[in-house]
Amino acid sequence: MTRLDELRGSGKAKRHNARTIAALTGNPGCNRRAVLDAAGVDKLKLAETVGFPGSFGQSRFALSRGNAFEAMLKADNCALLRSVLDVPEDFFEYQDLGADSDDTLGDRHSRTAELLSSATAALIDHPLLTLEVAGQTVYLEPDLVAYAYRGRLQVVEIKSFAVVDGQADSAKVSAAATQAATYVLALRQLLERLGLDPLLVDHEIVLVCPENFAMRPVAVRVDVRKQLATLRRQLSRLASVGEIIDALPAGLTFDLNRPAEELTVALETVAPHYAPECLSTCELSMFCRHEAGGTTGALGRPVREALGGIESVGEVLELAAGTRAPTPDQEEAAALLRQALRLRSEALS
Repeated sequence: MTRLDELRGSGKAKRHNARTIAALTGNPGCNRRAVLDAAGVDKLKLAETVGFPGSFGQSRFALSRGNAFEAMLKADNCALLRSVLDVPEDFFEYQDLGADSDDTLGDRHSRTAELLSSATAALIDHPLLTLEVAGQTVYLEPDLVAYAYRGRLQVVEIKSFAVVDGQADSAKVSAAATQAATYVLALRQLLERLGLDPLLVDHEIVLVCPENFAMRPVAVRVDVRKQLATLRRQLSRLASVGEIIDALPAGLTFDLNRPAEELTVALETVAPHYAPECLSTCELSMFCRHEAGGTTGALGRPVREALGGIESVGEVLELAAGTRAPTPDQEEAAALLRQALRLRSEALS
């Protein structure tokens, strides 16, 4: 049994998908998440066991709307999608790799590689890509992979959130871009294994969304180079998480068959890096938020960074009031806090 198996315990390793890989980039400094993800621990069940369940996933309405929108785009050999991408009708040869339900994951991945190496299909539906995440082979299924003009490949990501007057929710666009970046990275690695130039895969993805709350689609191009760089760094960090794991106590395990009290103690041995943004990306965020009560980290990264590493809200208040002597590292932050308290007092008086 490896150390990662020991940390996970008796449960099966939780496999990643594009959403969970994208979520890794949300808080790259969190040792707790790095350890749990590397070991394949089911964080959702772990959170439920320790009494802090989170609410994750799309609503049924959002799922049904998204499925209906995607089905509409892909009907009649993607006739509507062709018009949205604004290319000649005879440009696309359409190949649906999901049509044969008897395919195994390995078979569909091989068929994807054959199509990409031969360039016989200009639009590939239900392709299957792979990505190595902490020693695990993760299968990823983009919405579509399309041959763009000049022989370049582009990932097409279909989302059901609306683009209103040319603008969309920035957080949703960012999440979609990060998810699509996992496909771009996996596609580039596949081309490299096939002996092809990985840069044939465009760093711009095509995001297709409903326009103005109707089901009429609109396509926008999104540059994912920033997301790619962040993703590579975080995947590299997961691959080298061994140093963090080696520093953990011997016999530590997150086996879900253990009592909640023991699992809580086990979690407390691995340092978290909580921020309010974790609430939308990590299954353990409710536990970590409760744990972070009274700390500056619970107020957000900008606050924690502005305070120069002062961890406790109580310590901040004491430094502002002058009842606590600052350390040399805290003198600048303490001066700003005293000034802020003085200005606040003047404004209130």
